[in-house]
Amino acid sequence: MRTLPFVLFLFLSSFIGRAQDITGQWNGVLKFQGTQLRLVFNISKSEKGYSSTMDSPDQGAKGIPVTATTFENSKLKIEIANAGITYGGELKENEVQGTFKQGGMEFPLNLSRKAIEKEALKRPQEPVKPYPYVTEDVVIQNPQASISLAGTLSLPEKGSNFPVAVLISGSGPQNRDEELLGHKPFLIIADYLTRHGIAVLRFDDRGVGQSKGEFKTATSADFATDVESAVAYLKTRKEIDPKKIGLIGHSEGGIIAPMVASRSKDVNFIVLLAGTGIRGDKLLLIQQELIARANGVSEAEIKKSLESGSIAFDMVLKSKDIPSLTTDLTRYIKDVLSKDKTAELPKGMTEEQFISSQINQLTSPWMVYFIKYDPAIALEKVKCSVLAVNGEKDLQVPPKENLTAIENALKKGKNKNVTIKEFPNLNHLFQEAKTGSPSEYAAIEQTFAPVALEEVTQWILSKTK
Repeated sequence: MRTLPFVLFLFLSSFIGRAQDITGQWNGVLKFQGTQLRLVFNISKSEKGYSSTMDSPDQGAKGIPVTATTFENSKLKIEIANAGITYGGELKENEVQGTFKQGGMEFPLNLSRKAIEKEALKRPQEPVKPYPYVTEDVVIQNPQASISLAGTLSLPEKGSNFPVAVLISGSGPQNRDEELLGHKPFLIIADYLTRHGIAVLRFDDRGVGQSKGEFKTATSADFATDVESAVAYLKTRKEIDPKKIGLIGHSEGGIIAPMVASRSKDVNFIVLLAGTGIRGDKLLLIQQELIARANGVSEAEIKKSLESGSIAFDMVLKSKDIPSLTTDLTRYIKDVLSKDKTAELPKGMTEEQFISSQINQLTSPWMVYFIKYDPAIALEKVKCSVLAVNGEKDLQVPPKENLTAIENALKKGKNKNVTIKEFPNLNHLFQEAKTGSPSEYAAIEQTFAPVALEEVTQWILSKTK
């Protein structure tokens, strides 16, 4: 599922500094929730004063405009109003020592003219080259979307006619490793499966990495055509058994896999890793409640948030067109803000900016489609073998509601080749976790629990003998 909105907001952050001459490039690393984000600030000066832009290399973002930049008496201040961000620091010798603030949270952030590398994270499961198998960079053509997708095909070193799995990433722009908060789940899964004789194809989402196309206008239905193109590509490879092509979808990928399998006889099996079984609006409300409670939000605030969220989602469900939906949502959000005197806007953000950010999110093509989509429709049509697994501590796609819904939909469609399993103590990323909160993801060294890797691998091998 989509990572937490406040985490995404944090990714739009920062500023810079320097002694007598503050102009030029300044580099820093913002550390939060166990992860690191490199920031580059470019400060210039003209007759009108200072101005600056920000780059975020780890997100592929460049030239993000800064609202205000001031530098007086060695004190630097930067503001990015639409993200509610401020940075204040003091230039001492060749370094700006300061604090980054957003949403009521503060993080130390020092800036230097030297390029700064992130500290190496401990990720003990990541494989080290040379691998005991073959990897090949490949290009997949999606003629329906007129785009090409770049990926990696992993093949066992010995043998032929291999079974194969296509990995389908979760929501948000993901590269072929499904890289998130310093973790590379798909690299780990691909490595493990290939070592056990199962070929793996994984690819950058459209508009990400080396893949073409535009991500922000695409929906789950569009991504499904990318997966169908991957299946078609695999049928051209002589090393692959065309009767043993399967799909492994994580989170949103667990929505897409049944879409493709329900309309393709070329799919032999699907694995749903924290896949969803309930309609999008219902899932988002449950997710919102569980994560808020795990983060210590009061029950009164949770209730208030769920009520407003439910009304907004209902507007999306009933909407016929985006202009009307935008008008209705704008009126509703303004009404909520006027009545709730205790509501606090993100620091540095005006009411107009806040409303705009909410509207943009709720009316995006992906969100409208996701809120309205019921996964049960495709699941009822899936006839191939299905393994649906989830972590007990998953707060983003909670197992109780979703595994039950998945199983019921498959049974309704009379699919008898179904395996359902819930793993104790695993979170949404299938890490061994204490609470399951997304705030733990980056701090946990483990990327994907061995027990889950083994379960998925042995199940695929049993279905592709």
